Amino acid sequence: MGSNSMPGLGWLKQAILLMLLVSSAAMAVENVVSFSDESLRPRYQQLLEELRCPKCQNQNLADSNSAISQDLRAEVQRLLEQDLTDAEIKEYLKNRYSEFILYRPEVNRATWFLWAAPVLLVLLGGLIVLRLSRRKKVSDSEPVETNLRSDDQQQRLDKLLNRHTGESE
Repeated sequence: MGSNSMPGLGWLKQAILLMLLVSSAAMAVENVVSFSDESLRPRYQQLLEELRCPKCQNQNLADSNSAISQDLRAEVQRLLEQDLTDAEIKEYLKNRYSEFILYRPEVNRATWFLWAAPVLLVLLGGLIVLRLSRRKKVSDSEPVETNLRSDDQQQRLDKLLNRHTGESE
């Protein structure tokens, strides 16, 4: 019988082999970054996580596969090799791409509201809840006005009730 005991399975083996080759090639696409000093690698990874992709907007440079992110990763590597500090690298990229590139923008005149808004909203919500709870307590403690009739109407009603109760006895 030999290796062709089951006719038609040769194409299946070839397809599986092709899929394995393609998947291993896809996994090898990840860029391997080499540094002159391996102590730069943790800083590189940290910076890639702290910097935002200008195109993707909601991904950092480490997660994005856009062309601009690839260029920025190479730029960060180049700047690290030039012995720039993390702050200098961030400042360089901020000057080039605006503060949008920073996931945690600095507090300044342009961004103070961004940082203060959550605190202001919580305080405003607390004040609203406090005011509503006080209003509820005040309305619960006030006596309810039950006399909706004038004195004249009340006297007429009393006469009618007395007459009615007098007749039924």
